[in-house]
Amino acid sequence: MTRLAAVMIAGAMFIAATVTAMAPRVWGILNSHSQVPPVLTGFSGLAERSYVFDETGKQIGVYQLENSQILNIDKIPVDVVATILALEDNEFNRHKGVNLRSFTRAILSNTQSGAKQGASTITMQVVKNEFLAGFDRNGRYKVLQARYATMLEKQVPKRTILERYLNTIYLGNNTYGLQAASERYFGKSVSELTLLNGAFLAGLIQAPSTYDPISHPDSSRARYLEVLDRLVATGLLSQDERTKIGDKPEIPEVLAKVENSNLERTYFTEFTKDYLLNRSDVLGATYQQRYNALFRGGLKIYTTLNLEAQAAAEQAVKNQLPVNKAGIQASLVSLDSKTGAIRAMVGGPGFKAGQSEVNLALRRRQTGSSIKFFILAAALQAGVQPEDLIDGTLPCTLPNPENLDEPFEITKGVSQPTAPLRVMTWLSINCAYAKLSQIVGLDRVVATMYRMAASEWLSKETYTIQPYASLATGANELSAMDMASGVQTLANSGVHREPYMIQRIEDAKGTILFESEEAVAEQTLPSDVANNAADIMRGVIEFGTARRTPLADGRPAAGKTGTQDNNTNAWFVGFTPQFSTAVWVGDPKGYTKMTSRNVPEFASVIAGRGGVQGSMFPAMIWKSYMDDVHEGLETLSFPKPPAPARQPLRLYLPGVECPAQVVSGTIPVNTVALTKKEARLTTTTVAPEGVEPTVANTVVISVLTPDTTIAPTDSNPYSPVPSTSPGLYFFDCTKPLQNNVQTVNGAP
Repeated sequence: MTRLAAVMIAGAMFIAATVTAMAPRVWGILNSHSQVPPVLTGFSGLAERSYVFDETGKQIGVYQLENSQILNIDKIPVDVVATILALEDNEFNRHKGVNLRSFTRAILSNTQSGAKQGASTITMQVVKNEFLAGFDRNGRYKVLQARYATMLEKQVPKRTILERYLNTIYLGNNTYGLQAASERYFGKSVSELTLLNGAFLAGLIQAPSTYDPISHPDSSRARYLEVLDRLVATGLLSQDERTKIGDKPEIPEVLAKVENSNLERTYFTEFTKDYLLNRSDVLGATYQQRYNALFRGGLKIYTTLNLEAQAAAEQAVKNQLPVNKAGIQASLVSLDSKTGAIRAMVGGPGFKAGQSEVNLALRRRQTGSSIKFFILAAALQAGVQPEDLIDGTLPCTLPNPENLDEPFEITKGVSQPTAPLRVMTWLSINCAYAKLSQIVGLDRVVATMYRMAASEWLSKETYTIQPYASLATGANELSAMDMASGVQTLANSGVHREPYMIQRIEDAKGTILFESEEAVAEQTLPSDVANNAADIMRGVIEFGTARRTPLADGRPAAGKTGTQDNNTNAWFVGFTPQFSTAVWVGDPKGYTKMTSRNVPEFASVIAGRGGVQGSMFPAMIWKSYMDDVHEGLETLSFPKPPAPARQPLRLYLPGVECPAQVVSGTIPVNTVALTKKEARLTTTTVAPEGVEPTVANTVVISVLTPDTTIAPTDSNPYSPVPSTSPGLYFFDCTKPLQNNVQTVNGAP
């Protein structure tokens, strides 16, 4: 008895000491309502998802860090609120932030046993989340939490505190707040919840992962039964109702898919996100400000994308490009020809497990001959006319500015004797265009490219286009965005508008934060130049390399094919007055030769033509998309090009082609290889084939003083190019004259 008495006395003394030690703190908590407390910083804005819409107002995406939605407490059924209070804080409406009996009991229990017994009121839980994040969980933490809770209730109405709690409580599966949880578990709004639905959600609060109905259905059901029994005890549920439910109540077995609540990421929405975070200050001056606004601000972002056009683009790729083991993919960008607005973007097959999330629409690849429309525009601006003649005979050897000791040679492709520039464009003659790029001046061509395709993604500051001798054959790399942006200038009579994707941004209250006007218009090319180029490029589809893919119902369209060496990249870039669209096809992971051997799924289309060309899958995708997107639209014609201002001239590259006058003898004149249909479109009179000289026939020529090449420093886009009368004889300056050709003034 003596030992028992001693133990009892010691225990009493310990409790007394503990209570004595706690008394000042508890007293301070108890009296905090009668004191003037320091002002808390206030609630930070709740993380509210931002929504993305297409140009017609249809939702296409969501930006959110966590699945949460702000809801007014009036929208929550009363019995659902009562159920949560019954489980989490049944004295919420009576205490002043702290339930002193429970709080004291918890501290005593924790002090004596080391166990952690909870006694947090709803107010204390709100304080923990709002004001104590990052604080050390030591002995002072609980008292500080209680102190802040009493301060908060003095400054903020209980109704506001409860609403904050119901909007932020974590309920598992990345859902925060009742609205998000209601959608996730039951597929409906919180306003439609029944008492039993509310009871299930209330049971998750204590341990959302442990009671997850998907991962741990048995634990979840057992917890649900506990909650139902508690509701019977509190009178919220009758015993008869509880009996009807039984011991195996239904719980959610799968997570609901709520329409538009958590749309999948797409290349376009990720592209828009990157722009707002990294390329624009519309949402704030710093990255953190922009990040918070985008992921927490409840913004409504209205974009230029058109869902129907996007669906047509994705379907065109799916229908025209066979699924293949080699991993060959396609990208597509389509702009409004008048405004530059991005209407469709295909960046790859989609965001799927195991597949790259790189947006191929922005990925730069070698362009092949599709680059030639830039050279064409630069030449026309320098005074060249569509009927001017140029030689495209294979092989051709040209100066190489990068290495003067190693000339640039073209030995493969289509050979075309001297013919109008118009025809050389239709047939995509590499020797003709490689010469033309140097006749115009490589630096001037590059400057034209920057002007025509200027955008947030292409400028002299962001990307260097090199004035390679091989520029005309696609040595530089450009993206589908760059190409669509460049060709938009031609489609819009020389007026360039930079691509853009955002029309308007509103905050959570509907206040307009940003409203885009149409991209600034810049007359990059004279309208006559652009219209001439468009007229020439119509022939690519009507008579040239893309003649197998005209648009439906004879709709006027213009374009340019492109095929890189060894068939590693294939392009088609084309436009109408309404849409400017670029399509790329290739291996995003490397430079796979797209031949029947490497990609057997393509064999039927390649059909013995070596490999994939721009006139194949790229043009087929382009046609499929453009036919769909133009359906129901007015058929518009391109502006009529200007009439020729002069007779055709012969373009030549000084130092490579030397002009001469025939003094005696006969020099054969190359015949222009035109079909009857092609010949009807050219105003040039095709010279008849000359009389071949005999071995004994000596030809005497007078070599003329040639023009000089365009200096790299000459940035004037209107500086004239080397040209002369088409009746002269041209010979290769870099090679000896034929034995039967003599000069009266000495060989050059």
